[in-house]
Amino acid sequence: MGRVDAICVSEKTGVQKTPVRRARLRAGFGIEGDAHAGDWHRQVSLLSAADVAEARKRLPDIADGAFAENLVISGIDFSRLVVGARLRLGNTVVLRITQIGKECHTPCRIGQLTGDCIMPRLGRFAEVQNGGEIAIGDGVEVLG
Repeated sequence: MGRVDAICVSEKTGVQKTPVRRARLRAGFGIEGDAHAGDWHRQVSLLSAADVAEARKRLPDIADGAFAENLVISGIDFSRLVVGARLRLGNTVVLRITQIGKECHTPCRIGQLTGDCIMPRLGRFAEVQNGGEIAIGDGVEVLG
């Protein structure tokens, strides 16, 4: 079983997100208070804690949310998170992976700030199928 290591939100797109202790996710919408929430396929963005740790070897002061990620997840093999895969976070939240990586804007503001924006290569995007509240430390399970 995996774990929610970080939850991050921002009111604007294209900027570093701010870490929070908990968040409410709404089905078909995303994370309340986050700029990327809405009726589209990239409601929530995820990065592997292992990939963030690798980036921190080059940039040790990088904060959670620097890559505009909503969630940092540990203990899950992200290669299993193909389009259509589902994850349960905490007791009620269910996400469905809708996209792997994304096209990066050139020059990407986040890439300029961090030196290497890993989201376009390694990130996962999801839609919220079942809403609820999540908190740092909640369990994460791949449902298939």
